[in-house]
Amino acid sequence: MQKKYAVGIDLGGTNLRVALVSRDGEIIKKIKVATTEEVLNSLSDAVDSFFSDEVAGIGIGVAGLISREEGKVLTSPNLHVIEKIDLVNEIKEKFRVPVLIENDANAAAFGEMWVGSGRKFSSFVLFTLGTGIGGGIIYRRKLLNIPAEIGHMSINADGEKCPCGNSGCLESYASGRAILSGAVSSLEKGRESLLKEYSAGNIYKLTAEDVYKAALDGDTFARELLKNAGRYLGIGFANVINIMSPEAIVLSGGLVGAWDIYVQEAIREASRRAFRELYDKVKIVPSVLMDDAGITGSAGLIFHST
Repeated sequence: MQKKYAVGIDLGGTNLRVALVSRDGEIIKKIKVATTEEVLNSLSDAVDSFFSDEVAGIGIGVAGLISREEGKVLTSPNLHVIEKIDLVNEIKEKFRVPVLIENDANAAAFGEMWVGSGRKFSSFVLFTLGTGIGGGIIYRRKLLNIPAEIGHMSINADGEKCPCGNSGCLESYASGRAILSGAVSSLEKGRESLLKEYSAGNIYKLTAEDVYKAALDGDTFARELLKNAGRYLGIGFANVINIMSPEAIVLSGGLVGAWDIYVQEAIREASRRAFRELYDKVKIVPSVLMDDAGITGSAGLIFHST
């Protein structure tokens, strides 16, 4: 008899999300905690709170380059501590069930294909838009077993140095981190903005949500930040459209909340840069699952592999 549930994990540089997921993709219960240096202990405790004999396995989505075959994190620019941990074997040894590891954006793409915005498309590309930028590619209803590090495509040959070691990465210009870096840099130089009020005297604690709120309140500088980041994101869209010609681009992550400024600017830029014949075939749509895409997809990978 098939077991009813899988545990899905989304391990990011900022948050750890864990959920108990049913075979039809329903999240039964979930928790979210801050990611700490004690990753293995936090993850193990969270799984333990959900675990039972009805759990078929544990799927782990991690931000970084993954060797699925070896069960290892090769490199994680925003979560270096995970590179030193034999995560799969440690979890497998404790819980005695199958454990799979996958890049977090790949897991999110699988989740969207399974029960999200990607259900109606045969082929699509997922962008995760948050602190960084990730990607996952579904082709003919299959998750491509490739890194799909869309955030680290070069869009400026002589651009800023990225934590990944490359220069001019999309992530360095269009991510939440890039938006906040630009905000802080200009505010330090005396740029007037409502963001000074929103920061409560500490500009280093600003969030991307603060920038969007200021933009909605009419702050010119905040709108400039979002539109500039959106323009760079549109360059990324155009590159993906010209290379992959997907049926859709699905957008997930916190920055999707700034759709009417940030994403709309990206769509405009992509329409100017991509081949018209290819651009006209693409639908750019928001995720249905949003923050739950990674945990849902990680669990789904277990069901589809056992």
